[in-house]
Amino acid sequence: MTRRLALRSGSIVVAVLVAALAALAGMRSTLPVVGQGSGALPLRLEGRMSLSPLHGPWGTQVTASASGLTPNAEYEVVWTTATGAWKLANNDTEYQGRVYTPVDMPLARVQTDASGALDLSFTVPEEFGFQHDIQLRRGGEIRNKAGFDVDMQVTVTPTSGPAGTPITIEAKGVGWRTYQNSWVLSYDNTFTGWLSAVTTKGYAKAVIPATGSPGVHILTVLHGDFTFPYMNMQQSPEPDRPQFRVPFTITEGEAVLPPSIERQFLPVAGTPRLGDGIAVWVDPPEGVVGSTAIVRGQGLPPNAEIDLTWTKQSGNRVSGAGFGERGDPLAKVRTDAGGAFAWRLDVPDDLGGYHPITASAGGRAMAGTTFTIQASAQPLSVARGPSGTPFSIQLNGVGWTETANIYHVVWDNAYSGYACGFNSNGNVQINMTASGAPGWHFVDVYPGIYKGTETRPLNFRIPQLTYEADHPGEDLPAFRFAFFITAPGQ
Repeated sequence: MTRRLALRSGSIVVAVLVAALAALAGMRSTLPVVGQGSGALPLRLEGRMSLSPLHGPWGTQVTASASGLTPNAEYEVVWTTATGAWKLANNDTEYQGRVYTPVDMPLARVQTDASGALDLSFTVPEEFGFQHDIQLRRGGEIRNKAGFDVDMQVTVTPTSGPAGTPITIEAKGVGWRTYQNSWVLSYDNTFTGWLSAVTTKGYAKAVIPATGSPGVHILTVLHGDFTFPYMNMQQSPEPDRPQFRVPFTITEGEAVLPPSIERQFLPVAGTPRLGDGIAVWVDPPEGVVGSTAIVRGQGLPPNAEIDLTWTKQSGNRVSGAGFGERGDPLAKVRTDAGGAFAWRLDVPDDLGGYHPITASAGGRAMAGTTFTIQASAQPLSVARGPSGTPFSIQLNGVGWTETANIYHVVWDNAYSGYACGFNSNGNVQINMTASGAPGWHFVDVYPGIYKGTETRPLNFRIPQLTYEADHPGEDLPAFRFAFFITAPGQ
């Protein structure tokens, strides 16, 4: 639905369609912005400007009034905000934090009446929360401005259901400034993970299972600049930051179990044939360990032997020996009379991420492509038994970059620990022991960020619950399991 901005000049009501807000309906992460922020513009105040109300959540109707401006003059109305991005270096393998760039979102152009007054109304856009300026500009200068605070909100849906019910947590209006941009979730006073909203314009969405016995359970969302929840917010330098505690009631009934692990992998689209000329490609271009793909080549020397080389990273980050790129022979293939070949690739048990494949003839590289190994999981080694039963989680294709090298285990929405996959070539086995009362228990494995140069906030080595829409670097999956604890002796 197109949002409208109603402007009044004197007693004349002007209805203005605001194109800059049209994309907001259902497109939070694509809020239109124009130009850099207004920090370089000179400020030359004239008249007075006020807003009513001074704060509110997304969708709030705000009325702005100004007087003492230049009569019968045109002003531009601007909402100041920012865009967020993850900062990566060294071919996107090193994490350096997040960067927010101030930008301006034009709302409308308005004209004052003969007395130099104007009134206007607008709808608070669905984007970053907390402080924003609404500016009146004319002649390349800021002539007046007023501040508006976008209230952050947290909702939980549904609010009841049996054990295992997927609970969707939505945070709207997450801020981008320090003390506003790192929010963490706890379930029944145990730390679960981190909610980010860097590239999603202040919107964070996470889904967790309902865990525990029938009754009321509490989900808590607090700010946490130093990894974990900050518990005495009211005594902080910014004590007005919100704190959210939302109940969820687990009801009696059959548990809602996650889909089988095989159904949690998304199918990969195939690769279309390339145009004329020398080329090598893989169809499909990505897959999990143990899957198959076809390496194809064209335009190569006819009836010739072609050497295929598979490139990988070897080493680790912690032993001191370092790591580096290494090329291993993959296969020898022979082209046909037209210079083409097709060879079946059984995806090896190797590190996740992209792997260059090079086709060489007579020792000379002719063409190359890449294949991406996706992270995958196998069913639990044991999925049923009394409390104290040992079991393991098997992951393959865990990556090596600072944003893909780590996975985090959450048992019944309580963070248990992390595992890395670099030294073991992406093959990760996590050994655990089932614990708790008889009934269903839930194990979730989330990606996160292993390390980096960022110091504020510190979101390293904890589960990123918003991995699906806002993870830096690679698109990584999470994995969900269920374990049934039986009565002792069963």
